[in-house]
Amino acid sequence: MNEEATDKQLIQRAKELQKKREELLSLSPQMALDRILDDPNALELVHSFPEQDLYFLIHDIGPEDSLPLLSLASNKQWEHIVDLETWQRDRIDFKSVTRWMNLLLEADPKRFVRWSLEEKLEIIELYLFKNIEVRVREHDQDPSEFGDDYFSLDGVYYVRFIKAPIEGEADKLSDEQRREFINKISKHLADFDHRTYQNVLLEATHVLPAETEENNFHWRNVRLAEKGFLPFDEAIGIYQPIKPRDLKKQSSKQFPLGVAGLTMLPVPQYPFKMLKEDNHFTRALTAIEPDLVLQQIQTEFANLCNQIIVADHKTIREKEELRDIVKKACGYISIGLERLSQEKKKVDPHQAAALLTKFPLTQIFKVGFGGALGLKWRAEKWLSQCWFAQAGLRLTFWGEQWLGVFGGLLIKKPLFYDNYKTGVLYREFVSIDEIAETESVFNQIKAVDELLSLMTIDLDTPSSYGFLTYKNLILTLWARQYLRLSIKKLKPITLKQFKPFYENLLPGEPDPETEQPRKVPLAMKESFLSWLSKDTGLKNYEITDRLGNTLEDLFNEIEAEFGRVAAKDLDPRYVHLFLLT
Repeated sequence: MNEEATDKQLIQRAKELQKKREELLSLSPQMALDRILDDPNALELVHSFPEQDLYFLIHDIGPEDSLPLLSLASNKQWEHIVDLETWQRDRIDFKSVTRWMNLLLEADPKRFVRWSLEEKLEIIELYLFKNIEVRVREHDQDPSEFGDDYFSLDGVYYVRFIKAPIEGEADKLSDEQRREFINKISKHLADFDHRTYQNVLLEATHVLPAETEENNFHWRNVRLAEKGFLPFDEAIGIYQPIKPRDLKKQSSKQFPLGVAGLTMLPVPQYPFKMLKEDNHFTRALTAIEPDLVLQQIQTEFANLCNQIIVADHKTIREKEELRDIVKKACGYISIGLERLSQEKKKVDPHQAAALLTKFPLTQIFKVGFGGALGLKWRAEKWLSQCWFAQAGLRLTFWGEQWLGVFGGLLIKKPLFYDNYKTGVLYREFVSIDEIAETESVFNQIKAVDELLSLMTIDLDTPSSYGFLTYKNLILTLWARQYLRLSIKKLKPITLKQFKPFYENLLPGEPDPETEQPRKVPLAMKESFLSWLSKDTGLKNYEITDRLGNTLEDLFNEIEAEFGRVAAKDLDPRYVHLFLLT
């Protein structure tokens, strides 16, 4: 009974600490720091933070302002910070080592020395190997033989800083920090145990750099992999698509049976707190009731975000930088839930919640990403055999809007063309509707390209036409045919030749008293359709079935651009829908 009571107390304490952490992360960084330091159990509270949450909190506050927090952090939390900050891919960043080791040394000198000797000795010795030269004075040797560059704490081991290249103020500051750190750690090591200090200096001169760096990189990867920071060649697997039918064949994920074991584990809060979107994923989370299940999904989501960070070669230190990763993960999980539910408009939150508890979030993400990636693969395959590419035309041929959409599919990882509606040109897909919208534009491009491939078009060098697009290509060919000009080769039309066509295209004079533009008569639209039918060999209804909306949009654009412009006011420099001289 005593053990059961103890377990209940531990669970209750873990819940209280979790509640405190959630409150702290909702405060401003400075207020959170003050609240932690004022807490009667500050050490226990800081140790209860997941390493990732403490890492982001320290960056929110500012590393140099977080020394009191670093002094309270556990060795494991220190190690996580060093693992993230002191590596650039598979190489140690010695400038970052200087900064962060110096901060930890300032935070708690005695503990830092013990921690360095017990857990980070290889890194410290490699750092010294790269930054200092050590010489041992013989008993009968005069110290003056070493020169003024050397200094010694004991008159036996003499140390000289290896000069680093200095190219600017930042390098100068880094060099000063390097010298300061080596001086301080040397003194602290000597005060801790002089013999140990001498051994460290001696061992530092015999380090095998490549072997030491590789060994430390291996163990760093092992530690980070537990939190989703997989090695790049494994992390990139997050973009390996899965079809919904293939995922449904897989076995369901398992949840721990014991509630106590899971509720006492600190669960990262930062990624979940950034879920501001209203989509199928966030609505499904509200339908999940047991804390046990929600905590595991929360941990899964944090690990998924970390895997995406590695796969995208991102370095994330600030909350705003993390927000983009969270949006990406959230959006593709939502798309994955839509695809698994086989419904595009309405996905029941309880049905989506059941999918979250059944399948790992990484797998659902892959299902969602597979929707965009499948469209990208189709676009690339089509690009290798389409008419416009064989004609030597550039992507600008499809005009600004279609170029933006199609270009987003050709990026290494496909993106949605937002055109600054939410402040950016490109962003991640967040719903099946956006994939469908992009696919609709791609289908229109294919249909226009197929139409052009059936026409007899003889082009000069594309650059000779200025800004050539599918719009001014088709409309100019039609105008030349309508005016009975030579159509053997595409050529611009003179303004004098163009005006009779223009007067039939938009009859009448613009009315200055009304804002309504003139309309293209039905007879002209029928003339256009007949010409296309004759030139391509397609029936009228075949053209309208494939391109009805596209051609109607083209005439709407003519009306919007020229509906208020009289023939006498035309200036070829400002006409883009026709090739004029």
